[in-house]
Amino acid sequence: MALRARALYDFRSENPGEISLREHEVLSLCSEQDIEGWLEGVNSRGDRGLFPASYVQVIRAPAAEPPPPARYANVPVGGFEPLPPPAAFKPAAQQPPPAAAPEPFPLPPAAGYPFPPAPYGGSYQPSQGSDDDWDDDWDDSSTVADEPGALGSSYPDYETTGGGAPGRYRLSTRSDLSLGSRGGGGHPAGHPHPPGGGGAKSSATVSRNLNRFSTFVKSGGEAFVLGEASGFVKDGDKLCVVLGPRGPEWQENPYPFQCSIEDPTKQTKFKGMKSYIAYKLVPSHTGQQVHRRYKHFDWLYGRLAEKFPVISVPHLPEKQATGRFEEDFISKRRKGLAWWMDHMCSHPVLAQCDAFQHFLTCPSTDEKAWKQGKRKAEKDEMVGANFFLTISVPTGPGASLDLQEVESQVDGFKAFTKKMDESALQLNHTANEFARKQVTGFKKEYQKVGHSFKCLSQAFELDQQAFSAGLNQAIAFTAEAYDAIGDLFADQPRQDLDPVMDLLALYQGHLANFPDIIHVQKGALTKVKESKRHVEEGKMELQKAEGIQERCNIISFATLAEINHFHKIRVRDFKSQMQHFLQQQILFFQKVTQKLEEALHKYDSV
Repeated sequence: MALRARALYDFRSENPGEISLREHEVLSLCSEQDIEGWLEGVNSRGDRGLFPASYVQVIRAPAAEPPPPARYANVPVGGFEPLPPPAAFKPAAQQPPPAAAPEPFPLPPAAGYPFPPAPYGGSYQPSQGSDDDWDDDWDDSSTVADEPGALGSSYPDYETTGGGAPGRYRLSTRSDLSLGSRGGGGHPAGHPHPPGGGGAKSSATVSRNLNRFSTFVKSGGEAFVLGEASGFVKDGDKLCVVLGPRGPEWQENPYPFQCSIEDPTKQTKFKGMKSYIAYKLVPSHTGQQVHRRYKHFDWLYGRLAEKFPVISVPHLPEKQATGRFEEDFISKRRKGLAWWMDHMCSHPVLAQCDAFQHFLTCPSTDEKAWKQGKRKAEKDEMVGANFFLTISVPTGPGASLDLQEVESQVDGFKAFTKKMDESALQLNHTANEFARKQVTGFKKEYQKVGHSFKCLSQAFELDQQAFSAGLNQAIAFTAEAYDAIGDLFADQPRQDLDPVMDLLALYQGHLANFPDIIHVQKGALTKVKESKRHVEEGKMELQKAEGIQERCNIISFATLAEINHFHKIRVRDFKSQMQHFLQQQILFFQKVTQKLEEALHKYDSV
């Protein structure tokens, strides 16, 4: 018997591997085994691919040819128990009384998408190329973390785990989206919501994004809002948002610390066959120095970017394929890493992250301890949708958020980041051009002036009169002063403009992170609006809609807390950097003035 299905709704393919369906179209199935809510088959036009299982109704029809072999399902086609044949085909001795037509084969509730999403991390890509290869024995390919499975339940509930583990709770946010397990009709979770929902209460569900590669989906935000996150959360893993004078804020780190990055040194391995630069890190809370390579920083950044979808993890200084051991490049990278480390230590959440603490404290010579901590970080289950379970938000009177106000604040911040990004690019271009002129143009021009004065003094020396000797010496000293001023101009960008551009580069990385963070929050708001519409139409229970709004509030609290932290650090950094810039400018012009005054005093004795 060939497996066939009839399309209940139109479906338009939007991703590779999918096929489009037309209502009432009959398809040949490769297998009755659905793959996370998707089936594989061939439509009437001969196209083969995947389509939502909830969009079709499985039927049985005789066929001469066996179904095509499944390319996606792991279970062999012949491995299922056959369905009982319709009553019309039973032997006469077993014919029951006439009855209604048999119901179609029931589809199992499903969720997800046929292609597993890539780990969340925005634009992050792991190290590639020669900058820092992963060829030494500290790396272990077997330590790649498996994606945690999405579990479920209703409102967030707390259950102490078995075995008496203290401070460890099972949090579950599964909402009643998968109606198949509750005997209700409607659309199973895991698929785009089919058109033309029924009018019975609770028959409608909040639809899923068709774009399964969007940040909202990849970050786990959609699964969390729809109530499909479940995991064990330890007290130490909780990330607390509190209400401060400026609104939601991350709870401050009770044990703040700083970490210096010093003494980059060139080291070798494999008997000198491979060279690399190691940086000495000295955290203030331990006082114990450790050495880390750039690839260690890069590994840590990748883990943090994947784990924290609503936190702006600062970007690392850019890689460089050539000239990695040149003094200027090493110095510039060390300064960039110092800014990066300052932002990491200043963030209340990132500073306390286990992976970051392991990075700072694990002894450089203890490879076993490093690998154990690395494996633990890579197998962290509190990522994706489960990450949002760790966020603890204010409760009680006055702690709820007005979604319209939240949307307005986020839109305002989005406009702010766009304008700041444009201004930072302009300032960076201007500062870079001005620094280039100081290093080349200004130095050259001042030295040309000095050379001209020197030629004049040499001409005057042809006069052998004793009373003109003082004048000749003064003019020669003036020529030297202008040469020195040219050198001061060439060296000055290192003191004032370069630090400004380093700070701008760091903040351009932050500004590149926020579109994804805002997208997650906007996606959650969209689900809330959709659920409210279903409630107004009588298609969804109020309790389900309130659960979606409650989980959206958690994402909104976290987003606003991150926005407030960004503004707080921004004011601190730019205040400090502008003060430093102006102080260096004043010192520079004082040096120039001093050179000119020294030259002026030479004429007093003429």
